[in-house]
Amino acid sequence: MTLTPFFSTMGQAVYITFTKSGLSKYISHLDLLRLFGRALRRAGIPFEVSKGFTKRPMIVIKRALKLGIESVNEEATFILSKPLSLEEFKQRMQKQLPEGIMIKHSSFQPE
Repeated sequence: MTLTPFFSTMGQAVYITFTKSGLSKYISHLDLLRLFGRALRRAGIPFEVSKGFTKRPMIVIKRALKLGIESVNEEATFILSKPLSLEEFKQRMQKQLPEGIMIKHSSFQPE
């Protein structure tokens, strides 16, 4: 399943791979989406929001992990409303993420 055609009509897509370990393994899938949304706001990164009644950040996590499972290779996509360099995105986001969630890689193309 590729998400590229849907996202091509919106802002800049940033694809990341991240780890989820330590106590962060107890963060549920929905809470992880909220966590990433808060991190975007705190980092001051401009992001796209959904077009529905309840506005939510445009974030997609490729697979939902069971609660309590650690992973070193999770994938997520963020849609930004303004262009931002990959290094700046990674650096600003990492400062806002809790211990156990680490961004390993970021790119403009899905892997």
